[in-house]
Parts: sequence; structure tokens; C-alpha cells
Amino acid sequence: MSLFKQLLIAIFLFMLIIFSGSFIVNLESSREQYNNQLLSHAQDAATALGLSLTPHVDDPAMIELMVSSIFDSGYYDAIRVIDQSNGKTILERTAASAIPEVPHWFVKLVNVSPQAGEATIMRGWQQAARVEVVSNPVFAIKRLWESTLANLLWMMACGVICILAGALLLRRQLRPLNYMVKQSQAITRREYLTQMDLPKTPELRRVVEAMNLMVTKLKSLFEDQAEHSERLHNEAYLDSQTGIANRRAFDLQMQTRLSDEETAPGYLLLLRIQDLGGLNQRFGGPHTDNLLKHVADMMTVAKNQYASADSIVARIRGGEFALLCPGVTHNEMLNLQHSLTQQLSAFYATGMSDINPVAHTGMVPFSSGDAPHALIVQADRALMEAETRTTHQTNDVPVPDSAAAEDQHLWFNRLENALNKELFQLFFQPVVDCKNPQKIIHYKVLSRIVDEDGNSITAGRFLPWIHRFGWSHRLDQVMLSLTLKQLKTYSGSLALSLSGHSLANEVTIKQLLTPLKMHPQLASRLILELDENQLPEPEQMEVFVKSLNQYGCRLGLQHFGSRFDMIGHFSQWGLAYLKIDSSYIRHIDVENDKRLFIDVLHNATNNIDLPLIAERVETEGELRVLQEVGIYGAMGQLLGEPAPF
Repeated sequence: MSLFKQLLIAIFLFMLIIFSGSFIVNLESSREQYNNQLLSHAQDAATALGLSLTPHVDDPAMIELMVSSIFDSGYYDAIRVIDQSNGKTILERTAASAIPEVPHWFVKLVNVSPQAGEATIMRGWQQAARVEVVSNPVFAIKRLWESTLANLLWMMACGVICILAGALLLRRQLRPLNYMVKQSQAITRREYLTQMDLPKTPELRRVVEAMNLMVTKLKSLFEDQAEHSERLHNEAYLDSQTGIANRRAFDLQMQTRLSDEETAPGYLLLLRIQDLGGLNQRFGGPHTDNLLKHVADMMTVAKNQYASADSIVARIRGGEFALLCPGVTHNEMLNLQHSLTQQLSAFYATGMSDINPVAHTGMVPFSSGDAPHALIVQADRALMEAETRTTHQTNDVPVPDSAAAEDQHLWFNRLENALNKELFQLFFQPVVDCKNPQKIIHYKVLSRIVDEDGNSITAGRFLPWIHRFGWSHRLDQVMLSLTLKQLKTYSGSLALSLSGHSLANEVTIKQLLTPLKMHPQLASRLILELDENQLPEPEQMEVFVKSLNQYGCRLGLQHFGSRFDMIGHFSQWGLAYLKIDSSYIRHIDVENDKRLFIDVLHNATNNIDLPLIAERVETEGELRVLQEVGIYGAMGQLLGEPAPF
């Protein structure tokens, strides 16, 4: 029972006790008073009537007249004139004892009885007759009834006022406790709220201060763990001089991309600054470091401008940089290469610190299934060919057969038809509990389309074209509609990936989530996932999270592994889980540094009760290590390949 209801009942019982006690005390004191008044009233009437009838004791008409006059002018039950000689009644007037305006139970409760008085009528010196007058308590009972009603109404009014005042006071006093409930609920969502407005009540103030201290400690503990994880990640996978990925991170990403059949064909570009050691000796370390930092920034800008979010730029050794770009066309890669050449030329023209380095670029195409080492060797050969030419030249890359087949007009018609008619096939890959692989946590929804020859096309091939045509929002709407239809026939949970372009503004978010408003019972079993590399700005992300909470839908983050600067926001977003990028899972059973990284990440997220799910688990050894670390869930070919229901 709520505290407000308890207060309401307590006030009601308190007022009832007060009213009952007051009524009993007043009744006892009033009953004796009214009985005395009735007795006096009856005796006075009998005495007056006896004196008035003495001169007319032998006149029956006058006796009747006087008795009727007295009886009709007051509250009497009966008036009798009795002959003293024989005891016979000479005259009697009586009235009904009922009181129609007062309930019968109240009359019995107050128990105010009629009182009698008598007087003697004299004939000379002899007693001729006796007058008996019985008073009627109707007036007294009416007064008691009216007094009781007035007292009851007053008590009820006081009770209502007390309840309202108590409710307002209770709401004001319990406001800190209500906020503490929000704090506790926020902690379960990995949010940390601090109550700044401390209550004035000493007891509540101490409780609120203790709660704030606990929240602050939890937040500090999580931030420390997150900072430690980020520091370990940066030391292991980032180049300290340029801030971009190092050779180890690049090898992991390239190996992951090439081994994934969902990866779209693309290009690998190498850029090499000649004679970096000589530049370092002639111009000093700081100038050379500045040169490397500028080249890294230049390649990052080119990647963001021409390549997809899945691309990775890294410094692989000395003055050599690599750019892996899945899903780009041949012309887009040529434009990216040309942009790099122009930026290098502009940089040389500035004559920065008299450094005039020589740099060359070379690129080769790749597709899923290629060997990483062989691809690096091909790119290195292309770079060597470019170095044999004049300064700042690039190699000539023939259009590969796969690129020639990527006809823009064909893909436009194919995808336009699929989007208009919702011709996407849904495939489902299980996400299982690491401790019990037979237990399915949810299914990840994947999409495929069928080409003109009836062959199935994976998302890795058509998603770059979707992004290129600007149809990411349309695809997300279609996939969300198809997934909700599937949820009507499946009682479990489904996870669906969304593009970051669908969260560009509040309008697109509202359009995307409209189906959830129409199916609230299905929204609670749907998990929407965002790619780590496609997260919008934190302010826009908060709008999206609030909308999901409104519809009861959950949010997950996939391919996590590089954006450690976002860990501070996880506690505010209330994520359902984090899916660790497969590059940190592959060969984790033989590479101890990966295990150390996952161990630290697990400790950081475990403090805020944020589950971790490993992507692309392919061997028993990898699964065993994940079980030892305590990872919540896993998915991959070992645990189940994508398939229709």
C-alpha cells in the first residue's frame, strides 16, 4: 500500500475517532441536561395548568379549553386531568411519539426519554383533581441531530483539508525519495543522476547525500575503468605519433574484412614518404613528426570524403600509410587518389620548414576471400612501380572484372525495384548465451536480394550502392516493416541494424519509428542496432534514445572496438548490449593481448551492467576464452550461420 493511501486511511481513522469521542462526550452531557430541561418543562406546565384550572374545576368546557390551549402551544406527549376521588380521567390529550425528521436509529441511540410533571387542582381546601403533564423530547432530539450533523460536516471538512494539506506536504517531502527512485532506475539503465536540491529535513538529507555519494562512486569507478580500457586500446592499436591506427590494428581489420563474405569489393591504397630517415636527420624529429601527422590528417579527410565508414586508415611502418576502402568503385578510388596527390602537392608548395618530401601512392583491388599477405604484396608492387616514375606519381590500376560488372544503372533499377516492392529476403543469425550455447538470446536480422538470374546477393555487395544513391533511410524503413511482420509470427526478440543516416534529424527519426507507435507490443521485442562508426552527434543520439524509450524499444551497439571516447555516453543511453568487433575476437585464444583487452573491457562494462556480445566466433578455442572471460553472448559460424526461419 502506498504511503499516500496509508496517510489517507490514517487521517480518516483519526477524524473518525475524534468525531466518535466528541459525539459520545456531547451526548452524555446533553442527555442529562435535556432530561432536566424536559422535567422542568413538564413540571412548570403542570403547575401553571393546575393553578389555572382551580377556579374552573367544576366547568368541564373550560378545563378542555385550557388543556387544549396548553397542549397545542408546546411539545407534550400527553396531558391528563384525573379526578382525585375516584381516579378516573376527566380529560386526556395525547400526541404521536414519532419524529419524522430524525432517523429511528438515532432516536434509540441518544435515548432521551420523556419526563413527567404533575400538580393538584384544589376546590377550596380539598383536592379535587390531579394534572399530569408528559413532555415530548422531540425538540431535544432534533437539536441533538442537527448538532451531530453540523459536527460531522465540520469534521469532514477538516478531514478533507487535512488530507489535501497532507498530500501536498507529503509530495513535497517525498520529492527527494521519488528522485532517488529515478536514480536507482537510471543506474539499471547505466545512467548516473545526482540530486542537487538537497531536502531540508535532516533525515531525508542524510539519505539523499548517501545516495548521491554512491552514484558518484559508481560513475567514477566506471569512468576509471573506461579510461583504463581506452588507454590500453590506444597503446595497442593506435600510432602514438599520428593518432591513427597502427600496423597491428590495420592487419586485424584487413584480415576481418577479407574473411567476411559480407564485405563489399574495394581497394587498398598505400602511400609512402621516401627517405623518411634522411628527412629526420636533416630537419629534426619534431618537423618530421609534424609531417607524418599532416599526412595522416590528409588521408583521414580523404577517407571521410570519398570512402565509406567501414574504411580504415593506418600508419603501417615508418613513412608508409595504408587506406583500406571496402565498397568503393574504381572511379571513386581514382578521385580519392587524385585528391591525395593534389593535397600533397599543395603541402609541398607551402615549403613547410624547408621539408620537400617525395611521396608515392599505389592501389590494388580486393574482394572477400583474398589473402591479406598476398594483397599487401600486390599493393607494395604497385607502389614500387609508382616510385620508378617521376615524383608524386601514382600507379595505373586497371579496372577489375568485379568493378566492371558494377554497373550503376543496373544497380539503380535493381535496388529501386526491391525497395518499392519490399523484395528483400530476411535471414536470421542466432545470438547465443556463451555459457549455454543452446540458449538463444535473440536473432540478428540480415538482408539479401535476388538478382535477375535468381542468385542471392548479400548485403555487403548492395549496401555501398544503397549509401551511394542516398537510400539508407528507405532501406531502414523497409527492413523495419519486414522485421515487425516477422515478429508477429515469432515470440522471441530480433535485432535489426540501422544506418546512421536515418538519424540525421528529428524528422527522419520520427518517420523511421512511426511503425513502432502502431505496434507497441512488438516494439518491446525489437532491438535496433547502430554501427560504432555511424553514430550521430551525442545531442541527436539523445533524441533517438528518448524516442526508443517512449516506444519501449531497446538499443544495441555493434562492431565496437575503436570509439572508446563514446564510453562516457553509454551510461546515459541505456544500451541493451555492446557487440565487440570481430577483429578483437579472431584468434583470441592464441593472442594474449586481445584477451587482455577484452578482459579490461568486460570489467569496465560489467560495472554498469552492460552485457558484451562477441561477433564472428568461428572456433571452439575462441568460444572457450570468451566463456572464461565471462562474455554474455556470442554469434558466428560456429554457433549458427544466417538462414531463413
